[in-house]
Amino acid sequence: MNKGILAGIGAYTLWGLFPIYWKLLEGVPAGEILAHRMVWSLAFVAILLTLQKDWGWLGGAIRTRKTLLVYTLAAILLSFNWFTYIWAVNAGYVVEASLGYFINPLINFLLGVIFLREKLRGGQVAAVVLAGLGVVYLTINYGSLPWISLVLALTFGTYGLIKKTARLESMHGFSLETMVLFLPALGYLLLRQSAGEGAFLNQGTATTLLLILAGPVTSIPLLLFGFSARRVPLSMLGFIQYIAPTLQFLLGVFVYQEPFPPARLVGFSIIWAALLVYTLEGVFHSRRQKSSRALIDPL
Repeated sequence: MNKGILAGIGAYTLWGLFPIYWKLLEGVPAGEILAHRMVWSLAFVAILLTLQKDWGWLGGAIRTRKTLLVYTLAAILLSFNWFTYIWAVNAGYVVEASLGYFINPLINFLLGVIFLREKLRGGQVAAVVLAGLGVVYLTINYGSLPWISLVLALTFGTYGLIKKTARLESMHGFSLETMVLFLPALGYLLLRQSAGEGAFLNQGTATTLLLILAGPVTSIPLLLFGFSARRVPLSMLGFIQYIAPTLQFLLGVFVYQEPFPPARLVGFSIIWAALLVYTLEGVFHSRRQKSSRALIDPL
């Protein structure tokens, strides 16, 4: 199997198993886990960049105001996304969090149409409308918006839009994002430690080790994804990306026993149908393009 495909499967599988990791830190506040995630992620990528002697990009990046602004915004969006996800997992909303990443491809499409002026195709419009109906059904059924799902989808979708238009390579960009948030995150952790409220070194060796390992646990799937994205067609990544929310959904329902009544199944099924329409439309469109090119240039 193609190394790029294996890397993509690895990235999305690790993301799909994230609830297990954050559940192990259930006794630590989400904000503290987020801060540790930022601090130790920077430490991990800094080691990798040092081993690869790959710091030459940094000077130009920090001297360019636009680059700093873009990656500061990306870092803020990423921190909102991470905080919401960690809080949702440890508050018992793994299933609702998984819905956010099922919706995410459709949010990406909408953002592409609005900001990048990508063209609308009939099947894509139908998929988005169908997903919207699913969200409306869940909202009416539960009496409130599935806000966790929408926050996760919108923050990650907007983060992806910014990264799509940004100029740095994925690892360099992620390093700059963690640098932007390093001092606030470290300051917050030091304040909690000085007040005797921090979990680090105070809740046992296992918790301390898990907080440190949050850095590589965060960075490795991102690096695998970056490797995959450069070697695998977007259509293939479109299929692979559903591994993560599917695993999260299965963990929420079957491992953590979160409630999933029939009414909720109906809402999820409408959104799954929208994803099926969206995915199949993309496959058929890609095949039509290939057939057209073959007719124009049979050699």
